[in-house]
Amino acid sequence: MKIAPNSILQSMAGVSLAIAMIAGAQTPTPAPDATPAAAPAAPAPLSTFVLTGPLTWLPPATFDAGLLGTLSVNGIVTGFAQFQNNSVAGDNAQQATVSNGQIFIQKASGPVQFYVQAGVYNLPTLSAPFVNAQNTVVNLYGPVPVAFLKVQAGATTQFLVGSLPTLMGAESTFTYQNFNIERGIIWNQENAVNRGLQVNQTIGKYLSAAFSWNDGYYSDRYSFLSGSATFTKGPSTLVYDGMGNLSKTVFQTAATPIQNNGAMHAVIYTYSKGPWIVSPYFQYGTYGKNTKVGIAKSTYATGGAINVSYAFKSGFSLPVRFEYLTSSGTATDGSANLLGFGAGSAGTTFTATPTYQKGGMFLRADLGYVDAMNYTKSDVFGSTGALSNQFRGVLEFGFIFGKNVTEK
Repeated sequence: MKIAPNSILQSMAGVSLAIAMIAGAQTPTPAPDATPAAAPAAPAPLSTFVLTGPLTWLPPATFDAGLLGTLSVNGIVTGFAQFQNNSVAGDNAQQATVSNGQIFIQKASGPVQFYVQAGVYNLPTLSAPFVNAQNTVVNLYGPVPVAFLKVQAGATTQFLVGSLPTLMGAESTFTYQNFNIERGIIWNQENAVNRGLQVNQTIGKYLSAAFSWNDGYYSDRYSFLSGSATFTKGPSTLVYDGMGNLSKTVFQTAATPIQNNGAMHAVIYTYSKGPWIVSPYFQYGTYGKNTKVGIAKSTYATGGAINVSYAFKSGFSLPVRFEYLTSSGTATDGSANLLGFGAGSAGTTFTATPTYQKGGMFLRADLGYVDAMNYTKSDVFGSTGALSNQFRGVLEFGFIFGKNVTEK
């Protein structure tokens, strides 16, 4: 898993396959007596990372960077506060910190493009102890978590190389990308950022696909293959994601858990129309016997979740998430502890995130509950790790920086 009690483990999910061209040119002044030209359109939001809602991104500021051409820039700063019961040993009941301070720079035109995301971040996750931004950056993906070159090889084909968002999963890595502030326990099984090569391909009117050779859970061992296929028609999108390691890797760090030696599949459906976003998904991960990394018996994890968001008027919205995840085996048969609650354990979570956004300012709160089942005492909640549930209240307040859409 990405993050388990008392340690940071790997974190991220899904990548956008459609790359929009960002417009910033001014409309010429009309000649005398000519029909006035239409006002120039505002630049489109940065197109690289996924936003699943309900937060919306500001259009980027654009500027002439000389030999680099026209660049687009956004930024974000967020503060974070957390209150919880049944804290595990070493984790405080209350936390407060700066959770994001990032800048996004993108060149999204021409045959050779690039994207750089730099700054500090933390990755709060249900059931996992709090980790501040400094330790998250040091132990996971560094101060530049995502950066890559992109070659636009044709109207429908792109090649990417660098540190890339994963193709796996319904939730993405950073707080502002998702329905909820904290990621869920299903996301906690996936990888988040991998280094390697990726090909994006649009196929006809409704289908797009991506394929990647990479290092899986940030292992620096390039034996992972990942793929994603997306069918979109009208308000509905259906996605299949798959990934797996062609080898076995003993290497482990905070960013490279035992899941690096397995395979995973996910099916995600999203309906988005009017004020509604509804997204159920299913995920299955399997991990073969590998005693060198602590898997004495083949183990699998199966789960499903649903995200629902409704946007009210005046900038208010209410996303909710329900999820269930279970793992095979027992605490005594050599199965891996995939969920962090003990081998053979299961868990349910419920999260509601009332959200308000006005322009580039947003304020939202998570009300999250986790209940563990079939757990091993000492592996769950409370000072002795013996309590089966935990409630959290989380606040996030932030500013998104970009181009003021009222500018002329």
